[in-house]
Amino acid sequence: MDIKETTEIYRHLKASKLNGLVDSLIKSAVRYARIRTDWYLSSTEVRAEMDAERTAAHNAFISHCDILARNMQKAGEDNSWRYKIGGNDRKQIGDFACSLHAVMGILAR
Repeated sequence: MDIKETTEIYRHLKASKLNGLVDSLIKSAVRYARIRTDWYLSSTEVRAEMDAERTAAHNAFISHCDILARNMQKAGEDNSWRYKIGGNDRKQIGDFACSLHAVMGILAR
């Protein structure tokens, strides 16, 4: 997924009436992306120590995505973004979190 697609999904999410759930998803994405970057920059030993935290953050982000998508459907909102970010593909969903983190950094300038 490229930055343009991620930005479009971000704008779609921000248009939702479910502001609290959207904010939770974004914060979860940023947390996971930070941990993933720290893990990448770490030694093998440190990576081993970080694995459980990284996995937990990844699982939490996926849960936030699922919760928001379900609630958007219940509210009659379009939740097709959930499949665009990877469906059940953990790697693609994690990549989306990192892309969303990058978009947040760019929008903050």
